[in-house]
Amino acid sequence: MKLYIHIPFCHSKCAYCDFYSTPKREWMDAFIDAAINEWKERSENLNEVIDTLYLGGGTPSSLPLPLLKRLLDALPLDETKLREATIEANPEDETEEWVRFIMNDTPFRRVSMGIQSFSDDELKIIGRRHDAEQAIKAVETMREGGIDNISCDLIYGLPGQDMDSWKRSLSTLISLRPEHLSAYLLSYEPGTRLSAMLERGKITEADENLVEAMYTHLCQATSAAGYSHYEISNFALPGREAIHNSSYWDGSPYIGLGPGAHSWDGEKRWFNPSNLKDYIAHNGSGTAIVEEEDTDNRFNDMLITRLRTAKGVDVAEMQKLFGDEITRTFTAQTLPLLEKGLLEYRNETDTYAIPEQHWLTSNAILLELIRV
Repeated sequence: MKLYIHIPFCHSKCAYCDFYSTPKREWMDAFIDAAINEWKERSENLNEVIDTLYLGGGTPSSLPLPLLKRLLDALPLDETKLREATIEANPEDETEEWVRFIMNDTPFRRVSMGIQSFSDDELKIIGRRHDAEQAIKAVETMREGGIDNISCDLIYGLPGQDMDSWKRSLSTLISLRPEHLSAYLLSYEPGTRLSAMLERGKITEADENLVEAMYTHLCQATSAAGYSHYEISNFALPGREAIHNSSYWDGSPYIGLGPGAHSWDGEKRWFNPSNLKDYIAHNGSGTAIVEEEDTDNRFNDMLITRLRTAKGVDVAEMQKLFGDEITRTFTAQTLPLLEKGLLEYRNETDTYAIPEQHWLTSNAILLELIRV
């Protein structure tokens, strides 16, 4: 079973971020109690062991270490059966003490760190609290402390970012040799500070041609460095693909705890509203909202997640899940996309996939295939 826990606390809100979080540290104790209670209720009739654990956020590394330990102690973790345990962290939190604690007192052997850029000017614009030197030092501290599975995030298309700056950031990260890296195109989400700055004309959105050139360089540089581009935004050294995150793309069931967390049991989806005060008031119980899905919704979910990956859509799986008629309709809809080179069919695996060079514009391709 895959378990995700949303830690809804950040030191401060980054300008681009629309994930649910709060700086109210005084609520941390009550949140841990509520999350533990939610787990007890959700797991009451479960017979599966936890094989992947992911603490996301927010900023899990902002939790005081005793609270993190209390949360983990409440989970029935068998490290002999735990295939992967990941905790997200920010560079400014990754002290020698934090790394020692992670290695000695937790099951986490994989750390996902949000760097976003190695340009101090770009980091200031998007409201990050660290600088480039701190990010490099954080990787070194993890290595010295024995952490040998590191994932790092970068963002391209940032305000004021040019091609030279992007190349420097990517080159710097590759030189640190993280086992895994994620690179995301900046999106201006409604309600974020960056979106407000864009609307007021204080910043300008990156030119489309520049973004395409940045993406092309990303694919080329990571490939030359030995990274496999296995999902739209994710790259890994051999054997270091993210096990937990891959479950979101291959349809595996997972449980999400905490405000804003989503779950999927193979048949239905549900989520907790993004409201920490309400979550605490209910002690993590009874806040989940079930998302009703019909056959078309489930098909679209499958299509969107599978076509995010290098593996693509398995025709045999589609036929098993949705039957002959839907599969025939899908196959017919692929024909014009195949002719244009926007989709490819692999006869040896009986799969359809979006070619890497078109992943950046995959949304337009998906619109031609989803059921409405």
